[in-house]
Amino acid sequence: MLEIKNVSYRVEEQDAVIPIIEHLNLTVGDGKFVVITGPNGGGKSTLAKLIMGVYPVTEGRILLDGEDITELGITERAKLGISFAFQQPVHFKGIKVVDLLRLASGSRITINQACEYLSRVGLCARDYIQREVNASLSGGELKRIEIATVLARGTKYSVFDEPEAGIDLWSFQNLIRVFENIRESIQGTVIIISHQERILQIADEIVVIEDGAVKRQGPRDELLPELLGTPSAANNACSRLAD
Repeated sequence: MLEIKNVSYRVEEQDAVIPIIEHLNLTVGDGKFVVITGPNGGGKSTLAKLIMGVYPVTEGRILLDGEDITELGITERAKLGISFAFQQPVHFKGIKVVDLLRLASGSRITINQACEYLSRVGLCARDYIQREVNASLSGGELKRIEIATVLARGTKYSVFDEPEAGIDLWSFQNLIRVFENIRESIQGTVIIISHQERILQIADEIVVIEDGAVKRQGPRDELLPELLGTPSAANNACSRLAD
């Protein structure tokens, strides 16, 4: 279980303190597929980085399976079982895809094992296994290779920060299929920062963050109609008023 307790994150800018996250509380249960959404600038990506330890918490605590990880860095959190995929995947000049997957897995996996991870994200393994992770790859290809490295790590918690950012429609359709497959074979907790309806549709739970705080959290079937403003949401609201 991931517990974020009364967490705040503030930055100093020109002698002023700017609150980005303010007294945020959130609990994510084990084995859940959770999508965090909300308006731009609301603090979604900042929260993802706080979970991974990219940014330090200004106030509050973060607990992982009951252990306080607030003061731990990225490496320590990774060792405890948290993976993180950035909005813009990092290029690794001179490193081949197979080597990156081996680094991610922490062992010298075979070519066949590496190919299996690439196949799971919809890439033809023989076309990519020996390629360098550099600018010759498209945004969609890099995204899927990064997701393959997360799968290779096999961690208990996987955090994806706006995986749809910067990719074309064709790559996005493939990305959705990848996450649908992950959803069907989930063995850990997946947290995705996204505002895309297609990704929201495959969530177990949706968390809405606005102005640096959690505004809503609940099952997809309850929150998604309200977010989309569908008739079913209005009917549910009327039913609650009638009760």
